[in-house]
Amino acid sequence: MTLAVAIVGCGYFAQFHRDAWARLPGARVVGVCDSDPAKAEAAAAALGTRSFTDAAAMLNATRPDVMDMVTPPSTRAGLLALAAERNIAVIAQKPLADDLAGAEALVAQAKAAKVPLLVHENFRFMPWFQEARRVIESGRLGDVLNLSFRFRPGDGQGPDAYLSRQPYFQTMPRFLVHEVFVHFFDTFRFLLGEISGLVARTKRHNPVIAGEDAATITVDFASGATGVLDGNRLLDHPSDDPRMTGGTLLMEGTRATLRLDGFGRLFLRPHRGEEQEHAYAWEKRGFGGDAVFRTIQHLAAHLTEGAPTDHTGEKYLRNVALVEVAYVSAREGRFVTV
Repeated sequence: MTLAVAIVGCGYFAQFHRDAWARLPGARVVGVCDSDPAKAEAAAAALGTRSFTDAAAMLNATRPDVMDMVTPPSTRAGLLALAAERNIAVIAQKPLADDLAGAEALVAQAKAAKVPLLVHENFRFMPWFQEARRVIESGRLGDVLNLSFRFRPGDGQGPDAYLSRQPYFQTMPRFLVHEVFVHFFDTFRFLLGEISGLVARTKRHNPVIAGEDAATITVDFASGATGVLDGNRLLDHPSDDPRMTGGTLLMEGTRATLRLDGFGRLFLRPHRGEEQEHAYAWEKRGFGGDAVFRTIQHLAAHLTEGAPTDHTGEKYLRNVALVEVAYVSAREGRFVTV
């Protein structure tokens, strides 16, 4: 595999993208771009590559195979147009746009230009979710009837909430469901298949932010299973790094139950039996147990080898649609069939 990569955006999360691309065999970062020249220069120096403050200039100078957009949704249509003019594949952060209509427009834009548009969706690539999927496929849980995740990062209290890391969180009119639960919709679908409907309630506890910081969503799976997403950013959970797993998972099957704790450990309890730790290999590195590296590895394999992926822009619209349905449900106070 050989892949020349240009990265646009040098904000907080871009550090994980740069690290992943630098470690991926066969990939080469040919340029980084940010409107802040100091950020661009520092990122480029760390990678030994070129820095730019103008994306078009970077694409013209470096001619990459793929442009990785680690930028706010408002920038993406313009950046996608620049890449499409030059026949460059694009990777975009989730959830593509501020709403479903914007995401659909981006997908249509890429389709019309005949350039690949992939979504950097990394939660399903966290090692505990990957292992949970393997346990399900092994049959050890039997028929999984219930799946729940309690999201408790504990970073949302007080007037300084989010300011040190991602200050724009405070001004987002749609926050928890749009920014975080889109990850879990994808992960839930990865684990148990398609979601057929849901009911949602949202709340705002911290008055300094614009959007919701707590939500409870109950989903129906097409398989007949039930899922619960219970999130509150003001509350935490036992962990030495509450943002690593973000919270705790419980999957209950007819043969056994699987539990994830805040330290990345998994525990299996046979039906009517005693719980024991389920050992598996993973590395505490980067974000979410090195989930960004595995995501980029997966997307690169799709671009270079045609490996299958659920994270084309078109396929990812299902997750964005579930976000929209959740807000409809919360606003109207009813169960909504998808």
